[in-house]
Amino acid sequence: MQNIQPVELAKAYRLLNHGPTTIVTSAHAGVSNVMAAAWAMPLDFDPPKILLVIDSSTLTRELVEASGEFALNIPTRALAETTLAVGSSSGRDGDKFSALDIATFPSQKIAAPLISGCLAWLECKVIPELHNQQRYDLFIAEVVAAWADAAAFSAGRWHFPADDQRSLHYLSGGAFFATGEAFNVELRP
Repeated sequence: MQNIQPVELAKAYRLLNHGPTTIVTSAHAGVSNVMAAAWAMPLDFDPPKILLVIDSSTLTRELVEASGEFALNIPTRALAETTLAVGSSSGRDGDKFSALDIATFPSQKIAAPLISGCLAWLECKVIPELHNQQRYDLFIAEVVAAWADAAAFSAGRWHFPADDQRSLHYLSGGAFFATGEAFNVELRP
């Protein structure tokens, strides 16, 4: 028999939270912000849509609601400290881009900047679903442009070139793990 232990319900989300942690960038009326978000996931293929949870008290939420857009940046293990820092402070207390010396470059279809050194970038436009946004802090967005570092993603597949170039996965309390080694399984006929 396996050693099966109960999981505290308040921590049950950790069993499912295996997707890459993202860094969300937003901008409106000359103000930009950056925050970490572990609760982002794909929703649909054509057109591509994603789901993102943004707490109602954040500056990012205010900017996303005003602009109707945001970017998801997929950070590397090398950006773990930056990821934790942008998720542990508020943009209302000052410019996190300047304070943390975060290098950016312009997006193509939205106003939010993209973060240099990431593995991939998704430019997103919000599909208004006020009930979901207000009740669950859940945003549905269409991906209007997507970019990837060819060293890590090409031909529709991830292939992480080095340990510090793997995607991050947030557990809690500053603990992360990096995407592990990929392997294939084939079904027998």
